Amino acid sequence: MSIKGQACIAGAYEHPTRKAPDRTVAQLHAECARGALQDAGLTLQDVDGYFCAGDAPGLGANSMADYLGLTRLRHIDSTDTGGSAYLIHVSHAAQAIAAGKCDVALITLAGRPRSEGSSGVAARLVTPSTPDVPWELPYSPVTVNMYALAAARHMHDWGTTAEQLAWIKVAAAAHAQHNPNAMLREPVTVQDVLASPMISDPLRKLDCCVVSDGGGALVVVRPEIARTLKRPVVRVLGAGEALKGQLNGAVDLSWSGAAVSGPIAFAEAGVTPADIQYVSIYDSFTITVLMQLEDLGFCRKGEGGRFVADGNLISGVGKLPFNTDGGGLCNNHPANRGGITKVIEAVRQLRGEAHPKVQVPDCRLALAQGTGGLLGSRHGSATLIMERQ
Repeated sequence: MSIKGQACIAGAYEHPTRKAPDRTVAQLHAECARGALQDAGLTLQDVDGYFCAGDAPGLGANSMADYLGLTRLRHIDSTDTGGSAYLIHVSHAAQAIAAGKCDVALITLAGRPRSEGSSGVAARLVTPSTPDVPWELPYSPVTVNMYALAAARHMHDWGTTAEQLAWIKVAAAAHAQHNPNAMLREPVTVQDVLASPMISDPLRKLDCCVVSDGGGALVVVRPEIARTLKRPVVRVLGAGEALKGQLNGAVDLSWSGAAVSGPIAFAEAGVTPADIQYVSIYDSFTITVLMQLEDLGFCRKGEGGRFVADGNLISGVGKLPFNTDGGGLCNNHPANRGGITKVIEAVRQLRGEAHPKVQVPDCRLALAQGTGGLLGSRHGSATLIMERQ
């Protein structure tokens, strides 16, 4: 079943806080849910589908649905692929709506990693029963060194340089200066990035995303409902999802799951990369952006460094504006999971509601891309293509 045109994103909300020591994770979820529903012009009583992932406290959907007072649910989904889960939730919500399982789907994300002191430079919490732990834990994998491994491989294979990666941060910072909620609002230069401390060779501090509290929410509805609301209609055109792991021992760090999820989404939407006017690309690290742009087909494999250089990702300057809110590199990365904010900024662009300094003129076709997990070992990937009706 194709989801092309079968559902619309009617509500989107990004929590403005970046540090929330006085709130619980459940409170943040609730505040995001309220904001997205108010944005859509709907209420909790209209919601009959609920989607959340591993950031939800307690028993996930069980706990959050009860906390939110969602009494009319007839469809739930707690698919978890890390930071990419929330793009998959949009796709699954569209599938559920097309199948008649629900009419109004609410998707929420929230977390407090900044208040709780969680970052990618410390060992990840694991349980002995996790199948990879006995084989990988002795080598001390953490988030940042697993992305650094992918970056080093790309540099080795294709001659990608630290200067080229730095241009991705430069573009994100150029956009973040116009976002009053962004954690890092100061513009930076390539030299600023190269002068920042080395965190895990070849990734420096400014190659890494921020650690923030906060969250976001989306409301996905049946098209007939979207047309009755007083908001611009954003249609879901196509979606793809994929998992990439160790490939049964044939490990290959040169590509990401976007090489699989991207073509699926483009085929369903009936468009090509050349048609896309704006992209929200998951940016846990600068290398994450570069690899996904290649794998989505915006440039050929190995040409990502040249593609992102010289401001090509800066709105109003380059050919492909990206992450005009500042993205995870400068704006926020709530719950250490940035997928939902990628959809939110794409919705803003399609509605014409991004900051005037970064708004893409007459933006009608946008793509959001999410990655969840570790590029150096295993991760989920999700691609979402949307249009303004």
